[in-house]
Amino acid sequence: MIYSMTGYASATREVASDGAGANGSGVGVSVELRTVNSRFLDMNFRMPEDVRSCEPQLREMLMNKLSRGKVDIRINLNRAEQTTISGVLNRDALSQLAALERSVLDVFPDSERMRTGEILRWPGILSESGVSAETLRDAVLACGKQAIAELIDVRAREGAALGAVLIANVTEMEAIVARITPLVPELITKHQQKIVERLQIALGIAAPENTTGTTQSSIPREEVAERIRQEVTMYGIRIDINEELQRLTAHLTETRHVLQKGGKVGKRLDFMMQELNREANTLGSKAAAKELADASMTLKLLIEQMREQVQNLE
Repeated sequence: MIYSMTGYASATREVASDGAGANGSGVGVSVELRTVNSRFLDMNFRMPEDVRSCEPQLREMLMNKLSRGKVDIRINLNRAEQTTISGVLNRDALSQLAALERSVLDVFPDSERMRTGEILRWPGILSESGVSAETLRDAVLACGKQAIAELIDVRAREGAALGAVLIANVTEMEAIVARITPLVPELITKHQQKIVERLQIALGIAAPENTTGTTQSSIPREEVAERIRQEVTMYGIRIDINEELQRLTAHLTETRHVLQKGGKVGKRLDFMMQELNREANTLGSKAAAKELADASMTLKLLIEQMREQVQNLE
């Protein structure tokens, strides 16, 4: 299966308040994932401090499923309008803060101790929703797992659509190569004949003979004929595109194989687009007839279309 690097997924759930004195209904947890193309896996988290401890686990979950793409992870906590005033203490965070304070006092014994209000306002200490930190963490991780699964499905569906487009382009390019390959010898022969005629005129061999039986040209007929033969031979070598057509066919076959095999194909296909474009450019530079030049232009347009789509594949 082929995966796109572009996708969006979200998951939400309601978490009830811990304890009877919480008045409100708890908190709504939502996890949103947005991904776009990127050469590497780049993750950007936006989340409240209450659930910052979830980041390492979410990062590991994403790394197990994704290999490339820029991923924006947004976590929101929608608290009820009426919640308990006392809230719920995050005792793990409170213990960590106490340990930090003791370490500071060991170095600066004359420093003032933190006041209760400062402690309660410290990020992550008090869960205003009345939901414990453990409950919130479990809810966020569950939403994250659900959102990641949905994201994989979205990327797979878009990847399948992109793969179909790329296969269609490969098929069209193969048809162009198959169409022009039989025409090449005839087109080259016709072009060479035109070159011979022009060289004959330029070198004077087409001039009428005089009464002594020689041409009016100062160059002997045999030397002119040999020079024309050499020039036409060299020119035929320069405009021979059989090797380019063979390499195009091989690259197209490999591209089709990569697409049908699936998996993480983005980087491999990006390399194949470079090779295809190189051969199409060489074909255009050697084109000795309008049919070949037109074929080269069409091939380059199709390759460019494929290159743009390949940039979105994982």
